[in-house]
Amino acid sequence: MTEHLPTDEMSTGPGVTPASDWNPRGPRVRRDPLGAYDEMRARCPVARGPAGDWTLFSHAAVTAAALDDRTFSNAVSRYLQVPNGLDGPTHTSYRAVVDRYLTPERMAALEPVVERVAAELVAGLDVPGAVDAVAVGGRFAVRAQCAWLGWPADLEDELLEWMADNHAASRSGDRARTAEVAARFDAIIRSLTDARRQAGADAPADVTTELVRDHVDGRPLTDEEIVSVLRNWTGGDLGSMALCAGVVLSHLADHPPLQERLRAGVPDRELSAVLDEILRIDDPFVSNRRVATEDVTLGGRAIAAGDRVHLSWTAANRDPRIFGDPDAFDPERHAPYNLVWGIGRHVCPGRPLATLELRALTRAVLAATTSVEPDPDRSRERAVPPVGGYAVAPVRLR
Repeated sequence: MTEHLPTDEMSTGPGVTPASDWNPRGPRVRRDPLGAYDEMRARCPVARGPAGDWTLFSHAAVTAAALDDRTFSNAVSRYLQVPNGLDGPTHTSYRAVVDRYLTPERMAALEPVVERVAAELVAGLDVPGAVDAVAVGGRFAVRAQCAWLGWPADLEDELLEWMADNHAASRSGDRARTAEVAARFDAIIRSLTDARRQAGADAPADVTTELVRDHVDGRPLTDEEIVSVLRNWTGGDLGSMALCAGVVLSHLADHPPLQERLRAGVPDRELSAVLDEILRIDDPFVSNRRVATEDVTLGGRAIAAGDRVHLSWTAANRDPRIFGDPDAFDPERHAPYNLVWGIGRHVCPGRPLATLELRALTRAVLAATTSVEPDPDRSRERAVPPVGGYAVAPVRLR
């Protein structure tokens, strides 16, 4: 019955010159995202899409573009994105502000808070019983972020609803819908920052209040800048943590020996390396955008100034020229080349917090169970690009 399958948009007949090399949201990609990215990396490592954008699939091309932020600018959005939508000295100034909130000392002080949030959440799960790891990760992310930022617990359901709407808007490709969802989130943030300004000296002593009073280059941060930072911290982290939890707990369910090794107890550094390697194999952070500032040739393809370029972290992290068998699990050997958190000056600023949260959730689940297994009664569902990982990741806890 193959004639009833959607046309494979990455196939061309003899003598046919396609208008584009691939369709990033076509049926082939929707059916099997990892397989499609692996195929494109082998067939066309620098590929043009139907809208004229470029996607870089090879580790070499992605790394080259990420490290050359003069030629491949991060200033791609119509909206202010602090700090990673900025370039050059401006990025450096704002990145210094953001990094102050994510130092090792601050993360160490936050760790027991996040561990308590994870333990309380997992204690409320049915064990034995079945859960959706993505849903568990999403709820945990909301609670952990609220605890870190000093946000009220009664925002939980509103933020979870926003996460679902944001993913749906991203999948739709509808700019108006995406803008509406973004505006809703900004309104949530502004209600919290406005309350702290109105409270003045009586504002709670938390991260949000500190940010409201912070400075960059000797002047106070503007409202727009504060909202952008908080949007980046929360809007980005909530969905990301849900996707990471789905990938990590699914991987552990499929690999009992690794699960038992972690259950026996490993140091933070080793657990972090294991988590990074699981995410390399099935990277839920599909890609980031850049824009070419000048004409450049990459992978034998001529990219013009002004062209949009997508760096496919998922494909680069599975490049056999770097990793051999992309599904082989080898945290120590693969760590120097792992691009889960990016590379270069725009490497993810939230990595310390995300890693801390993911360690806490993983340990809490393992401590509360004797095994995590695939759910025989419910299949996993892949997220639809441009979202990676799983939309639904059922596992059974025992």
